[in-house]
Amino acid sequence: MRSAALSDILAVLGFFTRLPVPHRPHEGRTFRDALWATPLAGLAVALIGALVFWLADALDVPHGPAAMLALAATILATGCFHEDGLADIADGFGGGHTVERKLEIMKDSRVGSYGAMALILSVGLRWSALSKLDDAGDVLVALVAAHCASRALLPLFLRLVRPARDAGLAAGLNAIPPKAAGGALLLGIMSLIPLGFGGFVVALALLLSAFLFMRRLSIRQIGGQTGDVCGALQQIAEILLLLLAAATFS
Repeated sequence: MRSAALSDILAVLGFFTRLPVPHRPHEGRTFRDALWATPLAGLAVALIGALVFWLADALDVPHGPAAMLALAATILATGCFHEDGLADIADGFGGGHTVERKLEIMKDSRVGSYGAMALILSVGLRWSALSKLDDAGDVLVALVAAHCASRALLPLFLRLVRPARDAGLAAGLNAIPPKAAGGALLLGIMSLIPLGFGGFVVALALLLSAFLFMRRLSIRQIGGQTGDVCGALQQIAEILLLLLAAATFS
């Protein structure tokens, strides 16, 4: 029989990525319990991106295109899961004048001008950061830190910020167990250690700032969190950590 930990990891991989894994929940456990493994989904995505960069580098592909290929691999691995949230938040917060209208725009599958610009900026900033890294080992460290630690914030955010809607995915995940939120946070912090002491301290400050910023913004704009808010938080944190890695290693 599959262990509870392995079932949790597979459940999180099946939810946060497009990887073809079985994710039948372990008896007596819920998806909320499994969210401690959220950073491990980020680890899988990071390893995919790092492998693509290494292969491109081994074939003497210039670092700019190699970085774009690595970034594309991470995006394909998640099916634009978090990018979709970022675009929806940009459209809703930027284009809506009332809470109801903002939430309505965020549910619309179409992407508006604000959402398109947010995606352009997200991809551009991440690509520019990765393209500054000359060594495949540095790319691996940067991707692992960015993808693991950015996702480590999500269970705690869901636990501490009330849902903006009574229905929806995030509304059903607000009662995150403390062990799940704490476990995810611990794994995320561990992923920052290879950045070195200075990078580690700055990374923690950046993550805290992103967390508090999105908490305040989402409460002011729509009264709480949604799945889209969590996606935007992940994207912002990932961008900040990749920029930090580029500054640290280059």
